[in-house]
Amino acid sequence: MDPTISNATIRTIAMPKDTNPAGDIFGGWLVGQMDLAGSSAATQRVDGRVVTVAIDSMSFHRPVLVGDEVTCCTEVERIGNTSIAIRVEAYRRSRQQLKMQLVTSGLFTYVHVDAAGRPSPIPKVQ
Repeated sequence: MDPTISNATIRTIAMPKDTNPAGDIFGGWLVGQMDLAGSSAATQRVDGRVVTVAIDSMSFHRPVLVGDEVTCCTEVERIGNTSIAIRVEAYRRSRQQLKMQLVTSGLFTYVHVDAAGRPSPIPKVQ
Protein backbone atom coordinates (compact mmCIF):
# COMPACT_ATOMS: atom_id res chain seq x y z
CA MET A 1 0.00 0.00 0.00
CA ASP A 2 1.04 3.55 -0.56
CA PRO A 3 0.54 5.68 2.58
CA THR A 4 0.18 8.87 0.51
CA ILE A 5 -2.94 7.61 -1.30
CA SER A 6 -6.55 7.62 -0.05
CA ASN A 7 -6.16 4.35 1.91
CA ALA A 8 -4.71 6.30 4.85
CA THR A 9 -7.47 5.64 7.38
CA ILE A 10 -6.13 7.30 10.55
CA ARG A 11 -3.19 9.44 11.61
CA THR A 12 -2.05 10.14 15.15
CA ILE A 13 1.02 11.30 17.05
CA ALA A 14 2.89 8.91 19.36
CA MET A 15 3.04 10.51 22.81
CA PRO A 16 5.25 9.93 25.90
CA LYS A 17 2.42 8.18 27.81
CA ASP A 18 2.51 5.40 25.18
CA THR A 19 6.16 4.39 25.79
CA ASN A 20 8.03 1.64 27.58
CA PRO A 21 10.95 2.50 29.94
CA ALA A 22 13.37 2.59 26.97
CA GLY A 23 11.32 5.33 25.28
CA ASP A 24 9.92 3.18 22.48
CA ILE A 25 6.20 3.13 21.79
CA PHE A 26 4.46 0.03 23.16
CA GLY A 27 3.60 -2.55 20.51
CA GLY A 28 0.16 -2.88 22.08
CA TRP A 29 -0.51 0.83 21.51
CA LEU A 30 0.41 0.43 17.86
CA VAL A 31 -1.78 -2.67 17.48
CA GLY A 32 -4.64 -0.68 19.07
CA GLN A 33 -4.23 2.09 16.48
CA MET A 34 -4.21 -0.50 13.71
CA ASP A 35 -7.36 -2.12 15.10
CA LEU A 36 -9.08 1.28 15.15
CA ALA A 37 -8.14 1.82 11.51
CA GLY A 38 -9.18 -1.68 10.47
CA SER A 39 -12.50 -1.51 12.28
CA SER A 40 -13.20 1.90 10.75
CA ALA A 41 -12.61 0.52 7.24
CA ALA A 42 -14.67 -2.60 7.98
CA THR A 43 -17.54 -0.59 9.49
CA GLN A 44 -17.70 1.61 6.41
CA ARG A 45 -17.71 -1.39 4.05
CA VAL A 46 -20.38 -3.40 5.90
CA ASP A 47 -22.37 -0.27 6.80
CA GLY A 48 -22.81 -1.46 10.35
CA ARG A 49 -21.20 -2.71 13.54
CA VAL A 50 -18.19 -5.04 13.53
CA VAL A 51 -16.22 -6.84 16.21
CA THR A 52 -12.58 -7.93 16.00
CA VAL A 53 -12.24 -11.72 15.93
CA ALA A 54 -8.63 -12.28 14.82
CA ILE A 55 -5.31 -10.62 14.17
CA ASP A 56 -3.00 -12.66 11.96
CA SER A 57 0.53 -12.36 10.66
CA MET A 58 1.78 -9.31 12.58
CA SER A 59 5.31 -8.26 11.65
CA PHE A 60 7.19 -5.43 13.39
CA HIS A 61 9.88 -3.86 11.18
CA ARG A 62 11.10 -0.85 13.21
CA PRO A 63 10.26 1.05 16.39
CA VAL A 64 7.98 4.06 16.70
CA LEU A 65 9.41 6.92 18.73
CA VAL A 66 7.77 9.68 20.76
CA GLY A 67 6.63 12.47 18.44
CA ASP A 68 6.41 10.27 15.34
CA GLU A 69 3.34 10.67 13.19
CA VAL A 70 1.74 7.23 12.75
CA THR A 71 -0.40 6.59 9.68
CA CYS A 72 -2.48 3.43 9.40
CA CYS A 73 -3.49 2.41 5.89
CA THR A 74 -6.18 -0.16 5.17
CA GLU A 75 -7.27 -2.34 2.31
CA VAL A 76 -10.05 -4.94 2.13
CA GLU A 77 -8.40 -8.31 1.54
CA ARG A 78 -11.46 -10.56 1.48
CA ILE A 79 -15.14 -10.62 2.34
CA GLY A 80 -17.03 -13.68 3.52
CA ASN A 81 -20.65 -14.18 4.50
CA THR A 82 -20.34 -12.46 7.91
CA SER A 83 -16.60 -11.69 8.15
CA ILE A 84 -14.29 -9.21 6.50
CA ALA A 85 -10.48 -9.28 6.48
CA ILE A 86 -8.65 -5.96 6.38
CA ARG A 87 -4.91 -5.62 5.65
CA VAL A 88 -3.53 -2.85 7.87
CA GLU A 89 -0.10 -1.28 7.45
CA ALA A 90 1.31 1.25 9.93
CA TYR A 91 3.88 3.83 8.87
CA ARG A 92 5.94 6.26 10.93
CA ARG A 93 7.18 9.69 9.94
CA SER A 94 9.54 11.52 12.24
CA ARG A 95 9.10 15.26 12.69
CA GLN A 96 12.37 15.83 10.84
CA GLN A 97 11.51 13.84 7.69
CA LEU A 98 8.92 13.80 4.95
CA LYS A 99 9.39 10.15 4.04
CA MET A 100 7.24 7.53 5.77
CA GLN A 101 8.69 4.18 6.83
CA LEU A 102 6.73 0.94 7.17
CA VAL A 103 6.62 -0.04 10.83
CA THR A 104 4.31 -3.05 10.94
CA SER A 105 1.57 -4.82 9.07
CA GLY A 106 -1.12 -7.32 9.89
CA LEU A 107 -4.32 -8.95 8.78
CA PHE A 108 -7.32 -8.08 10.97
CA THR A 109 -10.57 -10.03 10.72
CA TYR A 110 -13.90 -8.58 11.82
CA VAL A 111 -17.40 -10.04 12.01
CA HIS A 112 -20.43 -7.98 11.10
CA VAL A 113 -22.93 -8.17 13.98
CA ASP A 114 -26.53 -7.08 14.48
CA ALA A 115 -27.89 -5.00 17.37
CA ALA A 116 -27.92 -8.10 19.61
CA GLY A 117 -24.27 -8.88 18.84
CA ARG A 118 -25.02 -11.92 16.65
CA PRO A 119 -23.17 -12.48 13.35
CA SER A 120 -25.03 -10.87 10.48
CA PRO A 121 -24.57 -11.26 6.69
CA ILE A 122 -22.48 -8.58 5.00
CA PRO A 123 -24.51 -6.70 2.38
CA LYS A 124 -23.35 -7.12 -1.22
CA VAL A 125 -21.99 -3.99 -2.93
CA GLN A 126 -24.22 -2.82 -5.76
